[in-house]
Amino acid sequence: MLAKDIDRRSFIKTSLAGAAALGIAGKTAPAVKSLFNQTNALPKWRGFNLLDYFSPVSSNRNNGAMTTEDDLKWMSGWGFDFVRIPMAYPRYLNISPQVNIKPEDVYKINEQALEPIDKLVHLANKHGMHVSLNLHRAPGYCVNSGFHEPFNLWKDQAALDAFCFHWEMWAKRYKDIPNDKISFDLVNEPGMREDMNDQHSRRSTLPGEVYHKVAAAATQAIRKVKPGAIVIADGNNTGSSVTPELIDLNIAQSCRGYYPGEVSHYKAPWAFKDPDKCPVPVWPGKIGNKEWSRKDLEAFYKPWIDIKNKGVGVHCGEAGCWIKTPHEVFLSWFGDVLGILSENGIGYALWNFRGDFGILDSNREDVAYEDWHGHKLDRKLLNLLQKNS
Repeated sequence: MLAKDIDRRSFIKTSLAGAAALGIAGKTAPAVKSLFNQTNALPKWRGFNLLDYFSPVSSNRNNGAMTTEDDLKWMSGWGFDFVRIPMAYPRYLNISPQVNIKPEDVYKINEQALEPIDKLVHLANKHGMHVSLNLHRAPGYCVNSGFHEPFNLWKDQAALDAFCFHWEMWAKRYKDIPNDKISFDLVNEPGMREDMNDQHSRRSTLPGEVYHKVAAAATQAIRKVKPGAIVIADGNNTGSSVTPELIDLNIAQSCRGYYPGEVSHYKAPWAFKDPDKCPVPVWPGKIGNKEWSRKDLEAFYKPWIDIKNKGVGVHCGEAGCWIKTPHEVFLSWFGDVLGILSENGIGYALWNFRGDFGILDSNREDVAYEDWHGHKLDRKLLNLLQKNS
């Protein structure tokens, strides 16, 4: 069933409950008014992903450094108010090595490993950032696997039990943080995978009823501890598609700013089997055998705008472009992406702050960087982000 097919009465009932459950709508009267003004049930958060805990083991994702308080001060000073923290759950388990997991390992929480995450959350809140916690690698699923998982989140009850255990733990940990300062993004970019442990195995769209079962269980685990918590479900088909089956859960949904991949992930080795054969991107214009323009982006985001207009909170949890895309092409394309999102009251998060997708130290070869306290600032990209406020 498509969102547009929901009858008026059930839609109003669901939307009002959703506004209350998200914990951000305030009094009932303003919430009702906002629905029919086609505003977003989520704030128009704008910011960045912080990749400190993205990998099961310590990594170089932030160009060799963890997020600093200066980073958060700069974000705030530039007008941003949101950070998403994608986490690999083995990172905070009391096991070694942290890449080959056994069923009993998923419950071995290392309290000392949680404390740095606590510090990052509280620092971000201190500097006016809403924090969205995300399980990028969850028990039984990761969009870019390659590590051993002992079960499948979409098929095995043991995996679902572990998934709910982790979300209940996080809800308990942050139950005293106001709901407008923290949210819970259940699992990064869901999809079916033929082999959960094979990075290159074929992926397909997750059946809506399967996603509903998993999201419902995790949402219940969170909200029984933290009533009114903001819960976000990433788009189906690895982040790209609206999931109508989730509407009755009164949770938000998160899209992506990576379409088309021929622009956003040009020559990315994890995205294409033969990166060197990727056609050089332009925007707008012909890439390979297809002409691309803003109209294609408008069609891509229309289902997201439609559910937003019907009361479902929508945010773009990841966006940006890898460093091989020519910078001027990136800015032209991204200007259209951000324009569509911004005009429709949808916020966004660049994939990272420092690093290949970021505004600092991105290592692009075709950018005239500005020195920023010893870092290389992509001022043109920063200006584009600030323009779409």
